[in-house]
Amino acid sequence: MTTSRRDFIRNTSMAGMATYMGALGFSASSYRRIIGANDRVRVGVVGFSDRHQHDHIPAFLKSYQEMNFDIIAVSDIWKKRREEGSAFLAQKFGHPVQACVNNDALYAIKEVDAVMISTADFQHALHTVEAVKAGRDTYTEKPLAETMEDARAVLKAVKESGRIVQIGSQRRSGANYWAAAEFIQSGKFGPIVMVDLTWNVNQPGRWRRPALVAQMREEDTDWKRFLMNRPYEPFDARKHLEFRLFWPYSSGLPGQWMSHQIDTVHWFAQLPHPRSASANGGIYAWKDGRKNADTMTVVFDYGPLNDASTGFQVVFTSRQTNSSGETKEIYYSNGGTLNLDTNKITSEGGLNEKYASAMGMHANQLPELSLKELGEKISTDASTGGDPLTTAHVRNWMECVRSRKQPNAPIEAGYNHSIAVIMANAAYRTGQRVTFDEQTQEVMAGGKVFKY
Repeated sequence: MTTSRRDFIRNTSMAGMATYMGALGFSASSYRRIIGANDRVRVGVVGFSDRHQHDHIPAFLKSYQEMNFDIIAVSDIWKKRREEGSAFLAQKFGHPVQACVNNDALYAIKEVDAVMISTADFQHALHTVEAVKAGRDTYTEKPLAETMEDARAVLKAVKESGRIVQIGSQRRSGANYWAAAEFIQSGKFGPIVMVDLTWNVNQPGRWRRPALVAQMREEDTDWKRFLMNRPYEPFDARKHLEFRLFWPYSSGLPGQWMSHQIDTVHWFAQLPHPRSASANGGIYAWKDGRKNADTMTVVFDYGPLNDASTGFQVVFTSRQTNSSGETKEIYYSNGGTLNLDTNKITSEGGLNEKYASAMGMHANQLPELSLKELGEKISTDASTGGDPLTTAHVRNWMECVRSRKQPNAPIEAGYNHSIAVIMANAAYRTGQRVTFDEQTQEVMAGGKVFKY
């Protein structure tokens, strides 16, 4: 006999494992992609953006050696960014990083196990679909999707693939946010009656890239690939590089900033999306050719979908014309306030004895607590480079790629914040009160499906 007993046992075991994995729906190729505890995880970069360079990389560098991760390739359709990305990453990791002309070339590199996606807002969902269908795990920046068509497509693709997808809603990896969630969900806070969300800056250059726009030539990029499933129009370097200013490439304020804050509402209240939304705003100051508002207020109604008599209101206000108020997230109950700017729980605004007794009721006053005592105090400002929230969030993604457990911000979190973002955008653009149809999973404005 040429086959030893040990070889026979090994081959029999492998055959049995193949049968078992097949029963679970794994192909041979997908089984080979399951990463062992000691295997190096090789990462590709989809879009060498400012976000990736200034936030993802500092966070990645904090944990990559301990977690045995590496970056080996970068894909960007603009020649300038592609070459800069390859050189920058090679310097950071001490070895060559392959520059890929597009994502097809990236996924042709079989050694790539996972990718970090930080492309234009409208591309996040579609690039995630590409990645998971290619068998790769992803760290996908928010907003996940700007249309319900894209949102449904990415949710379906991720669920069918079984890949690990972390949405870049980094508040979900903040200790103070975990403490706030536990306090609210335990019932100690009482029912939420109102939430104020604020995000104000005074930055005429925010999302503008005039120097880069002047450098971009159509022959150095792939304009048709950039457009993906959006309607064709002639090449426009501003829309390519300043996409956050232009619908349908971005909703602007809702997609960029509200998506962070509304996600905490869904998390804390354990509700998937608003019941309705109304909005107003405009381009009041920065007359630079943009199509997205520089000032916006959105009012949401939240609560159980089958009981319109209970719930609460959420107001999101944002402007790029005056920074007073800056970034705030404040939750109110009948007994007081939970403030994620000061990281304090207080009785401020709670029902006091004077007004309670006049109605034959008891006072309702929350205890004075610090979220620092319940968790670790972390700033609510998620826009600064190297912030601890992103560092913790990237670390959580790495851990889940290894453990195959669901990350802090799974695909469902991204799907739900996308619904709110699309509702806000629809309300602003139509001037109507919009709702969400649970059966069709569509945003409805004036009885019609909202389309771009």
